[in-house]
Amino acid sequence: MLYTFIQFEWKSARRSTFWQKNLALNLVIGFFLLLAMAYLLLLGLLIPRILKELAPEEDPVSLFNGFLLFYFLIDLFIRFMMQSLPAISLASFLHLPIRKNTIIHYMVVRTVLNIFNLIPLVIFIPVLLTLILPQTTGIQSLIWFITVFFLILGNTFLATYIKRIFGTKPWVILLLIISIGTFFALEKTGLFSLSTGSSRIFGAIMQQSLLVLLPCAWMVFMYLLHYKFLKSRLYPENVRVHKHREVRSGSEKHWLKSLGITGTIIMLEMKLYWRHKRTRTILYMLPLFLGYGLFFYFNPVYQDQEFLLLFVGVFMSGGMMLNYTNYAFGYESNYFDALLSKNIDFQQYIRVKFLIAISIATICYVLTIPYFLFGIRILFINTSMFLYNIGILSYILLYFATFNKKRMDLSKGSAFNYQGIGAANWLAIIPAFLIPVLIQIPFKRLGVPDLGLVFVCVLGITGLLLNKPLMGIIIRNFYRRKYIMSSAFRELG
Repeated sequence: MLYTFIQFEWKSARRSTFWQKNLALNLVIGFFLLLAMAYLLLLGLLIPRILKELAPEEDPVSLFNGFLLFYFLIDLFIRFMMQSLPAISLASFLHLPIRKNTIIHYMVVRTVLNIFNLIPLVIFIPVLLTLILPQTTGIQSLIWFITVFFLILGNTFLATYIKRIFGTKPWVILLLIISIGTFFALEKTGLFSLSTGSSRIFGAIMQQSLLVLLPCAWMVFMYLLHYKFLKSRLYPENVRVHKHREVRSGSEKHWLKSLGITGTIIMLEMKLYWRHKRTRTILYMLPLFLGYGLFFYFNPVYQDQEFLLLFVGVFMSGGMMLNYTNYAFGYESNYFDALLSKNIDFQQYIRVKFLIAISIATICYVLTIPYFLFGIRILFINTSMFLYNIGILSYILLYFATFNKKRMDLSKGSAFNYQGIGAANWLAIIPAFLIPVLIQIPFKRLGVPDLGLVFVCVLGITGLLLNKPLMGIIIRNFYRRKYIMSSAFRELG
């Protein structure tokens, strides 16, 4: 029966209109994926040399084992944010003489067939052959690899389980972020060394082969937990009830109604984002945007990397805004014809979208203010990039959005989903990160980088003061292109 399910999956993927209509894009993505795999393979081969240069007097196996728990914590977070949920059409099988346990087992096992499980193997297999095997016995090397493999599978089942329960328990992601952040903070302060603990745990497992049963039990426990969760929610009517309640919980806010047509548009935008899987996935990624600075600010090496800090500043306060404005009309492509047929003031309609965009950026910026603990200059950079985002980038992205000609399927997740993304969307991302760097280069060469940041702030404020003429350019271009967009949106591509 499992083989039959696999056949159905393969036929569904092969017959998908997305793959047929976007063959060139898929080939490009495949090329870069193979290139990334080649780099990861090279990294795995070079790890023994890297460890020797980092700590020539320490045991390289123990040193590498000290990084493993850090890796699996980061891997769990990345899987939650980016790994898509595999799904099959339950309604197509529940009325057939197929054991429900078989369907559930397949849905759980299906999570193993994932690119996120291939990536660690591309790294760990070379490490096994070039580092672990030459330094230990064959049995110890085998035990080490089996342990790592069980932990990879355990992370797979755990990340998928957390992602499934997130719809009913949103606080789970906050708990996950706090837990991971606590481990890193304890390591940074020296109160508890996770690296030392990781090295001892994996070292003990390699010395005592029976301890390999612990990661095996962890993997089995995660599998059964995922299995039990799916079994309790197998029936389609449970899903429908949940969706019905979710829609009712998002009832209209009276304070938005008091804002008139502006409040109505904002309320509709909120409903669109919360009710559809693709847009809702973006909301789940908000902690990743806000926590991006933690990957750089903790390391003193990056404190002097001016251009990198500009990129981080743009990303944290403007990442969510970029996604919203870049697809401002693409997200509404399924009913864009209906919008054109209504008596809507599109000038106000587009201005409200701009208001929402700068509100998103403002909220993100306020939440990143605590980064001033890493230095006042960090706050200065983030403030200048925030003003750049709302005073320059917001207009550029909204203008490029009027060239969108790809209809979007909002029922799919956003991770590694390029359906509905056209050339205009890719081109709009370039100025997001390139313009601040180009502005800063001459000031950096003259030895006055702070003056460059002040200049960016002035440009951002000037853009806000020139809101009316700049919005007029966007609105006029929308009126010129609205029927072109409408015609293109009628085709799924």
